[in-house]
Amino acid sequence: MTGITLSDLAGRLGMLLRGEDREVTGVNTLSAAGPDQVSFLANPRYVDQLAGTRAAAVICQERFADRVATALISADPYLDFARTLQLFARPQGCLEGVSGQAFIHGEARVDPSATVYPFAFVGARAEIGAGARVFPHAYVGEDCRVGRDSVLYPGAVCMAGTILGDRVVVGPGSVLGADGFGFAGPGAEKIPQVGVVVVEDDVEIGANTCIDRAALDTTRVGQGSKLDNLVQIGHNVTLGPGCMLVAQVGVSGSTTVGSGVVMAGQVGLAGHLRIGDGVTIGPKSGVAKDIEAGRTVGGIPAMDRGAYLRYLALAPKLPDMARRMRALEKEVERLKALAGQGADQGAPEQGDKDEQ
Repeated sequence: MTGITLSDLAGRLGMLLRGEDREVTGVNTLSAAGPDQVSFLANPRYVDQLAGTRAAAVICQERFADRVATALISADPYLDFARTLQLFARPQGCLEGVSGQAFIHGEARVDPSATVYPFAFVGARAEIGAGARVFPHAYVGEDCRVGRDSVLYPGAVCMAGTILGDRVVVGPGSVLGADGFGFAGPGAEKIPQVGVVVVEDDVEIGANTCIDRAALDTTRVGQGSKLDNLVQIGHNVTLGPGCMLVAQVGVSGSTTVGSGVVMAGQVGLAGHLRIGDGVTIGPKSGVAKDIEAGRTVGGIPAMDRGAYLRYLALAPKLPDMARRMRALEKEVERLKALAGQGADQGAPEQGDKDEQ
């Protein structure tokens, strides 16, 4: 999109325009936006920047609208900012059709509307759906299926048998369907991993994320889930719909995660757990036990949010508390010694008892 009027933008996204109507050509931050760009205020900590912004209009809540010359009033400025960006964002890529420099196996099926870039590989019996895009050095192994309008960015790998739904995005360098970590016996004999990975519709997977194939049956990522960069999903994991996994999350094998679960950065889950629907797990948490639906936890080991916040408040005080505890222990020992000495001095001699 080259340009759009503010009134048209407001109409498309259900916002209220207050101020001068003009054409805009992009989106930028409050500090960097120019007079032909839209900006936004989603976090009140940046409210002081409203006075100096040069933006043509600011997407904001109504309570901030009188601080700028032109406002696009929104009930959810961050969401409407994201939708505005979608209107202006240029899609990656510059090629249409199937490059003669790509390898397409004779038994593969590629929809005529799909795009396959040079140096991509599409194996035997693989299927590439309508409107899908396979970027350079992406690998689509035997018997894979890539759904309609899905995207494999450069270096993305779908090992044999991987199934992608519609509108799935796989980031650069991510690997789906590599062998799960399975070994047996004292010699660590490899257990063949013969299952598959299934990624349902509207899932987005960041760069350098790994989703292991199941030892048997299926590793599954539920519809609409979003995985950040550097996420590890072990074999036979089931991830429910609508989950959000932030960078460096690791989920060990055979764990079942419910719907709408949020895991902040560097969360680690042990294997064979059950995580209920709607659970939120705070950053750097270590989870070794099942978590019931709806709970919010944090810490190592993970505990309820209230207990974790109390722990965080107490943690800086622990060294001083330890010093005081040692001082109290010494004082108790001193008092016990004094009490013992007093008892010895006050006790009568055995001879005195006899005389009495």
